[in-house]
Amino acid sequence: MNLKLNLQGNSQGLSDITQEVAAAVRGCGVRDGLATLYIRHTSASLLIQENADPSVQRDLEHWLNRLVPEDDALYTHTAEGPDDMPAHIKSALTATSLSIPVVDGELALGTWQGIFLWEHRHHRGERQLLINVLAGQSGR
Repeated sequence: MNLKLNLQGNSQGLSDITQEVAAAVRGCGVRDGLATLYIRHTSASLLIQENADPSVQRDLEHWLNRLVPEDDALYTHTAEGPDDMPAHIKSALTATSLSIPVVDGELALGTWQGIFLWEHRHHRGERQLLINVLAGQSGR
């Protein structure tokens, strides 16, 4: 089953989208299988990470911003602003798709795991997330 979520883009940083994804997967009726998430953009990514302590997200954001700074003199792709090329690099270093098992109709995330949309641009509008849920042999 294919699903599409339109997520309102926030400013640069991590946004917890676990509840939206879990509700979409739950609604498809698959009991056991695999959910694949794919973000259809080149300046944002997906991440499974700790969802209990917000300092984890802040530390990840600060670390990646330090690793890939804006206004590097080596960038030639600058027409869309100083955050554009760094956003593409950050997306290349992280992930644009995730696979998560579905067990008993629920995402099989660990206790402290959440699904995050990682926006790499300062100001973005809507982001599109595709979710494909495949039922296992006896999953439906």
